[in-house]
Amino acid sequence: MESVLGVSGNQVFLYPASDMAVVVSEHNPAEALNQKSGVDHARVIADCFRQSTVLPFRFGTVFSDDESMRRSIRSNQRQFLSNIDKLRGKTEMHLRMFVDDCCGREIDRALPAGGVGRQYLSNLRANAARARERQTRARAVSFQVHRLFLPLDEEVSCRLTEGGKMVLDIAHLIDRKCVERYQNKFSTTSAMMRECQMQLSGPWPPYHFVQRLTRGIHPQPVAPVPAQEPAPVIQILEPVPVLA
Repeated sequence: MESVLGVSGNQVFLYPASDMAVVVSEHNPAEALNQKSGVDHARVIADCFRQSTVLPFRFGTVFSDDESMRRSIRSNQRQFLSNIDKLRGKTEMHLRMFVDDCCGREIDRALPAGGVGRQYLSNLRANAARARERQTRARAVSFQVHRLFLPLDEEVSCRLTEGGKMVLDIAHLIDRKCVERYQNKFSTTSAMMRECQMQLSGPWPPYHFVQRLTRGIHPQPVAPVPAQEPAPVIQILEPVPVLA
């Protein structure tokens, strides 16, 4: 790991931990974590992912000293090993799909949620009906994509843009050996689903699925990066393993 640099260009160290190895670098609490820090963190994970199964810690996780880190690893070791087994040989592919809003944002502007009396109730019903219609549209598209790609697992989210588009972000968990086949399927699918604009990225470490498996395990970040205001969201019901 001598050639790999961590957050703020600090040297990366490898700590053996039973059947795992923990990849860490030193951090000065006086230095705020920012967007570049997140890029540094992701680069280390990507470098490790090329050689092994990786279970990334949440960005911003900081241990006060070596002993607190070892204590955390020991207390969660069984679940870490179980999660690594589930993700061994797997990778994540990410689809972004732009779909025309079936309701139209101009209708939203014409029918505000406010008002009084009957107008208020009428607007609430209209907004609820449009939300259900968008949800149905998003479900239909994500279901069609699922049937075409047949991933091992998936995470789907949907949001609205100011330009009047619905954006579906779809993370698919697949076997590493199936990446080329997945890319070929993307080519045929994007040609077939002409009503949608599609973008593909990957293979990535399985970030979305690590977060699901490790939810509630990691300590809270001590210096969280300020988040931007979220866009409107539509709810849609081998080698040594490494912790980075």
